[in-house]
Amino acid sequence: MNRKLKLGALSFAALLGLTGCGLSPSTGTVPDASPGIIEEIPDLADDAKVTVTSKAFTEQLILGKISVIALDVAGYDVTDLTNVPGSQPARELLLSGDASALWEYTGTAWLTYLGYEEPVAGAEEQWEAVREEDVANGIVWGEPAPLNNTYAMAMNRKVADRLGITKLSEMSKLDSEELTFCVDPEFNSRRDGLTPMLEHYGIDRGSQVKEENIGLYDVGAIYQATAEGACNFGEVFTTDGRIRALDLTVLEDDKQYFPSYNAAPAFNAEFLQENPGVKDVMAQIAPMLTDEVLLELNYQVDVEGREPADVAYEWMLNEGLISAP
Repeated sequence: MNRKLKLGALSFAALLGLTGCGLSPSTGTVPDASPGIIEEIPDLADDAKVTVTSKAFTEQLILGKISVIALDVAGYDVTDLTNVPGSQPARELLLSGDASALWEYTGTAWLTYLGYEEPVAGAEEQWEAVREEDVANGIVWGEPAPLNNTYAMAMNRKVADRLGITKLSEMSKLDSEELTFCVDPEFNSRRDGLTPMLEHYGIDRGSQVKEENIGLYDVGAIYQATAEGACNFGEVFTTDGRIRALDLTVLEDDKQYFPSYNAAPAFNAEFLQENPGVKDVMAQIAPMLTDEVLLELNYQVDVEGREPADVAYEWMLNEGLISAP
């Protein structure tokens, strides 16, 4: 097959906009693949086109490359527009129709794009609310994956074993000197961050959690600091590969404080009306994308230094979604 992935679906005006924003579309190729569980769509027009976009962080690059490979195997002429810096630029590409499909997060859409101040409780309920609301913006949401890339608190495994902690609710039983935290400045101060989380779990910031027990770090530094014992509890993202690399224990959010950030394919509605087969292809992939799967795939990129396209291809091959050419 070995189709070239190109930038041709972008209009000249859109390309100028991308260049002005410093965006660098991917124009390379992905590994060759043949049909597996994903089959070539019968009677698909030879010039059927789809443009896949993604944000620029590791998990988004992997999900984007999975989509590129899958839709290429299904017979589409694919433009690879992954690796767009920032959530809002990727969203704008989808809204404008310059991109056809994007893996998006339900919590991001609800709280950031749609402007709601409070999340909807429950993963399914949050997805349904986003799906119903976003259709007015010309965005159609496909079925969500089990993958939920939300906030969490993690611990050094030995510390977790020593304290006997597996759930966030169990923090309230600890002595004050054990309630030490590594967080980034934003999470420390925002209305859905550390202080409300402590309140949600019956812990008072001030009397139980002393200010000197809260360390502020860059997001990326929190993982190492937690692993090295700078604090007992570190703010992490649930599918980050560094959790595995540093052998951190993620605590169960047993009172459901953190919003649901399930990944789901989002489509430009006008494009999807003309190309309904794209949604069907993505629906075959979504159920396989779990937290455990993305922890492993993110680990291979961030820790082992592998290319997202190669990691995506190998996973799809192992799962039977595609076959070798």
